Amino acid sequence: MRQLGPVAGVGEVSLRQHPVWVEADADEGAGLGVVVVPGFGGADASMGTLRRWLARRGYRPTGAGLALNLGCTTDLVGRLEKRVAEHAAATGGPVVLLGHSRGGWLSRLVAVRRPDLVRGLVMLGSPILDPLDASGFALTVCRVIVRLSTLGVRGLLTADCLGGACRDDAADGLAAPLQVPALAIYSREDGVVGWRSCQDPAAEWAEVWCSHSAMGKDPDLYTSLVPRLAGWADGHRAEQSAADQGPSASTRPEPAVS
Repeated sequence: MRQLGPVAGVGEVSLRQHPVWVEADADEGAGLGVVVVPGFGGADASMGTLRRWLARRGYRPTGAGLALNLGCTTDLVGRLEKRVAEHAAATGGPVVLLGHSRGGWLSRLVAVRRPDLVRGLVMLGSPILDPLDASGFALTVCRVIVRLSTLGVRGLLTADCLGGACRDDAADGLAAPLQVPALAIYSREDGVVGWRSCQDPAAEWAEVWCSHSAMGKDPDLYTSLVPRLAGWADGHRAEQSAADQGPSASTRPEPAVS
């Protein structure tokens, strides 16, 4: 019930009454792009509350465009990279990648591959150190999905994603050093993934106290996001201002003398 309640909307009213939602500064985000990636089995709609909060604060959020986060890791990373590149072009610079659970480690793989597109990375309850560090029920669901894939259902996890070359490639990317600033948020009350596996050594850590599925509704998590996102937005704002002003007087070419 702790996991199903937030999915059904429990916690939404409390979040919208909290100062972190009510006292939103619409200029904070400066138009910085954010790509929000849902967790395992989730669609973009599952992260709608977080995207609305970002938009209220002046960011330009978009979904990952992956349909359901159930497919092969290699395929999803390729599609997510394309989405990130498109949003970076649309918003005028590198974007923030913000992913929940599996969405967080898919985001990390993109950040390792294309750091030029990523201003910052946020991973919410993402078991970077061991992607299979999950409760028995979650692993059972994974195995059922793999079984369906072997029976011919397309677009799902394959056995290679759990124990073959695809898994090895993902493991390499999850262990690789990051060239972008990152924040890993974990909860000892997670109940789905092992919280120690979320402590990416290449990221800053922040602890919250909520269930895995409640991370998109937890006011303390949103409060943890505010200063990190605002710092990245300041960098975006400075770059946009410099671009608007054009070359400085010292770098402008001298006028031609006739």
